[in-house]
Amino acid sequence: MKRNGKVQTFGFLNVDKPSGIVSSVVVNKCKWLSGVPCGHMGTLDPLASGVLPIGVGNATRLFDYFLAKEKEYIAEFTFGVSSDTLDSTGALVYGGDVPTEQDIQGVLPQFFGDIMQVPPKYSAKNVNGKRGYDLARAGVEFELPAKQVRIFGIEMLGKAESENTYRLKIRCGGGTYIRSLARDIAAALGTNAVMSALRRVKSGYFEAGESIPFSVLEKDPDIKELESYIIPTERVLSFERIDLTPKAYERVFQGVPTTVDYPAGLYKIYKEEVFYGIAEVVDGRVKVKTKLC
Repeated sequence: MKRNGKVQTFGFLNVDKPSGIVSSVVVNKCKWLSGVPCGHMGTLDPLASGVLPIGVGNATRLFDYFLAKEKEYIAEFTFGVSSDTLDSTGALVYGGDVPTEQDIQGVLPQFFGDIMQVPPKYSAKNVNGKRGYDLARAGVEFELPAKQVRIFGIEMLGKAESENTYRLKIRCGGGTYIRSLARDIAAALGTNAVMSALRRVKSGYFEAGESIPFSVLEKDPDIKELESYIIPTERVLSFERIDLTPKAYERVFQGVPTTVDYPAGLYKIYKEEVFYGIAEVVDGRVKVKTKLC
């Protein structure tokens, strides 16, 4: 069943996903409430909570511009245990030493910068046309290739309430698996660990302190209230605005690359003061790269 009416404002919803549900549940709720296509930027595991940016309407066309944005997590790693999923939701096997806080801090610098990381088998990674988690659940043996990810920093926050568990703050680029990081940090210490809790507190522009609890959306706000939560698309992009002569605007909007006196790069472009999309300047010529209206 669809709700009557559609939102007129396109942009982003900064939703605080609770632990225990898949990200698609949040997306489907936003789609039903808004009456327009929606999509999320960066899946959160069912175990994880926190910032889940949802593109509403044509804002989904901009996802590629957010792939390299920095993300920040608060994670809990439990040592002396392993699992097939690399987190505490899998089949747990106990065994392995539990390091001290100082031991863990000693190996963390090994993971700073650009590192190679093997994704979890229980992930959405594509393997010959099938999802890794489907193959893993079916007991199929397969290997995933390592990929390069970027870790900006890892800070030890101390012991957590759970036994043998430590809390860490992790700043990383897109595509990083925190579950894999738990496995690899433990391996550097000659032991095992699983991710036992995870909260994403920042994803580029979007921060947890400004997010909407999913429970608010579960109360089925009307269209007007929902629109009040939508962040306009142009606000979440840090690109500068490009200003052209009327003749240059006319040529650009007709799809004709036009000479400009701007450095190479990406810019916001407006049509009659309405945010039109993203323009790109290459070799002194500008053209529209992504159109929103």
